[in-house]
Amino acid sequence: SVDGSGSYPLPDISISVDSSGFPTVSGGSTGRSGTSLTEVTNGMYLANGSLGTLKIPSISLSVTAYDGDTFAAMKKGIGHIASTSCWNSNIGLVGHNRGTSDYFGKLKKLKPGDEMSYTTKLGTRTYVVDSVSKISDTDWSKLQYTSDNRLTLITCVENVGTQRLCVQAVEKR
Repeated sequence: SVDGSGSYPLPDISISVDSSGFPTVSGGSTGRSGTSLTEVTNGMYLANGSLGTLKIPSISLSVTAYDGDTFAAMKKGIGHIASTSCWNSNIGLVGHNRGTSDYFGKLKKLKPGDEMSYTTKLGTRTYVVDSVSKISDTDWSKLQYTSDNRLTLITCVENVGTQRLCVQAVEKR
């Protein structure tokens, strides 16, 4: 529950929202129900310094993911939310939807059933969009560890500072 302090406790992790509205995640070491959290280690980085590539054909997106939910990471591509898994369970990715780094500008066009893939050093997984919703800028519950493998993509809602667009896609079976 939200206590008004700016911190939002979830199982094994704590998420705070910084002054620019981006989540900062800390804690966490294992997933739930047998799905292990895959932590970022030096061996996870590709030669270009990234963690992987997200491709969403229905919106013609191919973008590189860098570790960290920072402006520096999102200037180069999209950011991997610190302390969310980088392979198993729930992978949190954030990006801008306006300006010169508007990689997530077309996320609002996604619909349930659209497919996307995420490639890292550990392989490639295909995901299917399960939900596209608007959430409060203080509601980061969609980043909780899950027993399935999923991607959670988060970006701002244009001209609505108190909301975020959240797309969740589950691994295709």
